[in-house]
Formats: sequence, structure tokens, C-alpha cells
Amino acid sequence: MSETVRVVLVDDQALFRAGIRMVVDSQPDLEVVGEAGDGQEALRVVRQTHPDVVLMDIRMPVMDGLTATEQLLRDTDPPRVVMLTTFDLDEAAARAIRQGASGFLLKDADPEFLLAAIRTVHAGSSVIAAAATRDLFAHFVDAPQAPPPAFAALTEREREIFALAARGLSNAEIAAREFLSEATVKTHISRVLTKLGLRDRVQLVVFAFEHGLA
Repeated sequence: MSETVRVVLVDDQALFRAGIRMVVDSQPDLEVVGEAGDGQEALRVVRQTHPDVVLMDIRMPVMDGLTATEQLLRDTDPPRVVMLTTFDLDEAAARAIRQGASGFLLKDADPEFLLAAIRTVHAGSSVIAAAATRDLFAHFVDAPQAPPPAFAALTEREREIFALAARGLSNAEIAAREFLSEATVKTHISRVLTKLGLRDRVQLVVFAFEHGLA
């Protein structure tokens, strides 16, 4: 039996949470283990339930999603956090991803896309809405910084894989383009993330934009 992905929903609209809970709980491999109506309550619920994935609204009373996400990601072994927003080019979402959130979803996303996003983030293998993430950072990143010394430690092949991943290509797409197996691509991506001290491919996209490498 496959592992059940534990999810916490954080949004100040109870009706919205109820709808998302119904969609998520309809899946045999997903389970909503907690809900919160503001960021402060989210901290308590997440630390009690230890979910794998948190769906976090950005704008809420008492404590907003940005502040709550920043605090959660300081915890030991934090969950993966996906920001929920009504705007496709949202500066707050960009800030949250810089802090370590694993991506963002529009609140009007199709249920199938929401479910796929939860599974994808839990697997840690892909960027949610890669094109949207790239557009977001192309819009909000100002003057790029020089790449850190760690980037020079990448091999030529790792730089090639980095560049393709930064463009939002999946492992399968990179494998087909470079005539490699998906397992080989996955190994290269893992080494790139380790050398650059990045958590996942979302952070890789952010790194590329912030250092003028996209």
C-alpha cells in the first residue's frame, strides 16, 4: 500500500476549505489532517499534525501566509508549503517561494491540477506550474546577482542540466532532449541541488533568475 500524503489546509474562508477538503479526501492516497483559518492557527495545527504538504493562503487576518510560512520553514523537517493566491503574478507568492515555499497555485485551479500539484510537491521532483513560476520571477526579480562560487563547482554536464531545469523542463523532457535516461537526469539534478544547497527544483528556478542564469 502506498504512503498517504497528509495535507493541512490554511485559508480564512471556511467554505473554500470545505471544498478543497472534499476534493482532497476523495483520493485514496491523500488525507486532510487539519485546517486553520489564519497563519497563527496554522502554526499550531501544523506542529500538532505534522503534515507532508500545507496549502497556505497568502492573505489572512491575525497572521498572513507569508509570515506563517517563514516561521514554519524554520522548523526541523518542515512540510512542503504551497501558496494559494488569486493572482497569477503575485509579489507575495514570489517572496514566499524565495523563503522556501515549494510553489504556488491559483485558487481557481482545476481540481485535477490541485491534486497533481499536491502529489508532485510531496515527491519533490518537479516545479508546480513551471511556466507560471518562471513568469513570476521574470516579473519580480530586479538586478541579478553574480553566481556564487558553488556554481563554478558544477560540471559542464551539470550546468547543461541546470539550464534546462531552470527553463521548467521535466526530467522526461530533459532526458529526451539530451538522449539520457530519466534516472541519469534525476541523478544530475540531485547533484546540482546538493552542490548549490537548494531544496528542490522550485528553488533551482529561483536561483537561476536571481543570478541571471535563466
